[in-house]
Amino acid sequence: MATRKPTAKSNVSAEELQSYYRDMLLIRRFEEKAGQLYGMGLIGGFCHLYIGQEAVVVGLEATAKEGDKRITSYRDHGHMLACGMDPKGVMAELTGREGGYSRGKGGSMHMFSKEKHFYGGHGIVGAQVPLGAGLAFSDKYKGNDNVTFTYFGDGAANQGQVYETYNMAMLWDLPVIFVIENNKYAMGTSVQRATKSPSLWERGAAYGIKGEEVDGMDVLAVKAAGEKAVAHCRAGKGPYILEVMTYRYRGHSMSDPAKYRTRDEVQKMRTERDAIEHVRELLLQGKHATEDDLKAIDKEIKAIVNEAAEFSKESPEPALDELWTDIYA
Repeated sequence: MATRKPTAKSNVSAEELQSYYRDMLLIRRFEEKAGQLYGMGLIGGFCHLYIGQEAVVVGLEATAKEGDKRITSYRDHGHMLACGMDPKGVMAELTGREGGYSRGKGGSMHMFSKEKHFYGGHGIVGAQVPLGAGLAFSDKYKGNDNVTFTYFGDGAANQGQVYETYNMAMLWDLPVIFVIENNKYAMGTSVQRATKSPSLWERGAAYGIKGEEVDGMDVLAVKAAGEKAVAHCRAGKGPYILEVMTYRYRGHSMSDPAKYRTRDEVQKMRTERDAIEHVRELLLQGKHATEDDLKAIDKEIKAIVNEAAEFSKESPEPALDELWTDIYA
């Protein structure tokens, strides 16, 4: 692992670093296990893994408080785990079982948790963006200081509904943080080929929305930018855009061979820029943890993930009458 320049982190405690390490590692190990179950035929349909992007959601969740909301696209397992949803319920939903968050009817892309203020999981590209503004409108209407984290990718950034939402959000000073998870390839086309705008967050300037670009492979940089964005929204100053530069190690979905990039490119990112390894280095170099401590954390996380996998296998399939629940007409 190549050494990176450290982030300014004078106020980061050992406990915080260990927490970020644990949270990111849980997402990584969970997604690796999900990939295994998919290969075994236990997960059907689409399955989009979050491996490589863990620092984005962990860094931003570190800035959230009770009552804040989050909504995202179909690459959503990491967001669920980061906001505290039970790995058992998430994995059971992936396998279409009754113990899942949507009782086995939603699958990978459609899970919700009212308790954790997680509003999906949306399969239509960019559709969650206006919904996220709607969630923020609700808080603005109620007069509280909650914010909504609305995640979407670089591919979705070219959708027209995104800019309609920008306009409304700024007109009404909505407390929404638009998080562009720029993993550079959208579904399979590089961002350089898909857009003429070199900087996606700057598109918000047309509507007067402030924002910035963030190193999405550094959880501390994400957290720092998130704190700035959250403070802006809680102060009633309207929306904020964070373009978080990240990288997914796997294909767009489990069925994507990712031939549009080289193995050397992916390996270079893993070797030189991995977000989890970065925090691992900080823990070791700062003597906040030993190798044995980190091995113990990994062992604990693997046990949690294995337990979730076993729960997902043992949970029964939904009964037929489950088809008639959660229907609104």
